[in-house]
Amino acid sequence: MSTPPASRKPSPTEQARREVEAEREQLAQSIDQLRAEMRRKLPVFAAGALVAGFFVAGGAGATMRLLARRSREGSEKARFGRFRLVDRD
Repeated sequence: MSTPPASRKPSPTEQARREVEAEREQLAQSIDQLRAEMRRKLPVFAAGALVAGFFVAGGAGATMRLLARRSREGSEKARFGRFRLVDRD
């Protein structure tokens, strides 16, 4: 007499396949959760990337140089080509 199919032990191969399938399901659920979380936080990441890009491109330094130069400029007294005589009290 042989044992009925319901009470027989699964082979190591069948057991490994079941474990792999269970891991795949857990991984798929984790990826779905991560995607949903990333969609919620996308505006924050986009703003951070914009700010980082601005600084990497030298935007802060260029802006400060522009503002500082305007505050130091004096009144132009004379000009000859690209040369100027400026009064800076």
